[in-house]
Amino acid sequence: MATIAPTSETRGLLTLIVNDREVSIVAPPAQRLSQVLREELGLTGTKVGCDAGDCGACTVLLDGEPVCACLVAVGQVENQSVTTVEGLKSRPPLFNSLQEAFLRHGAAQCGACTPGMLVAATALLEKKNSPSEADVMDALGGVLCRCTGYRKIINAVLDVPRNPKSP
Repeated sequence: MATIAPTSETRGLLTLIVNDREVSIVAPPAQRLSQVLREELGLTGTKVGCDAGDCGACTVLLDGEPVCACLVAVGQVENQSVTTVEGLKSRPPLFNSLQEAFLRHGAAQCGACTPGMLVAATALLEKKNSPSEADVMDALGGVLCRCTGYRKIINAVLDVPRNPKSP
């Protein structure tokens, strides 16, 4: 009797919790989470820049921690909570305040880094109500921006009202 070794193309049924919703997908467990989010689930807010973990455009929250989705195999996140930029709207009033601060400061230009920046900033602000400039720089350091020079983005995150009121 011959045994068939699994390949990277072997597909399996996986259950993920994406943006507070349980989803089941059939995919190779080794497939990049970024690819599954964009191509299988239609969550195109997760950008793919370098596909090597260098640019941070694909940053998502995995159980509340920012990770590059291009470096994570979808099989690694089974039954874990994944939050994309689309899912941040379920975090008012913080997300509303962060979005308004980005607009106020002109912190978004070409938009390639913006989803990753918003996700990384959300992770920081959910942990630290009043981060220092160094905290913000550290939290956003994994997301590259070619347009703003970071100052507008850092100022926007620092300008998010402390203890924002719910809408």
